[in-house]
Amino acid sequence: MTWWGWIILGAIFMGAELFAVDAQFYLIFLGFSALLVGALSLVGIVMPEWVQWIAFAAFALISMFTFRKTLYEKIRGNAPGFRDPLEGESVTVTNSLEPGNDGRTIHRGTEWSIRNVGENTIESGSKARVLDIEGTVLRISAD
Repeated sequence: MTWWGWIILGAIFMGAELFAVDAQFYLIFLGFSALLVGALSLVGIVMPEWVQWIAFAAFALISMFTFRKTLYEKIRGNAPGFRDPLEGESVTVTNSLEPGNDGRTIHRGTEWSIRNVGENTIESGSKARVLDIEGTVLRISAD
């Protein structure tokens, strides 16, 4: 196949991944591999067609097994069910909070609902530890 044929094939794979289907980054690596084979042909590395197809398959498999999981987790945030761990972090309680009561606080630049699940009152201005998250409520306890 000519170099421009590989470039077009790579663009089709990448475009299909980005605009048409959610193939979980498999088509990105096929597209990258086609672009790489096209680039090798463009710079003058002459290969028979059967070698081009083997190189395409090898590049695709190696890149998928080497980089796909890391790239997918970085871009998609460990999908499905991405959760940024807040457990164990400290939050500042702005108003006194009795055991079992709810309140609000600012953490990481966002206003959160908080619930004191501990046995002691958390005084205004003191730190509390996030034990877990229940929906959108941070369940906290005095440090």
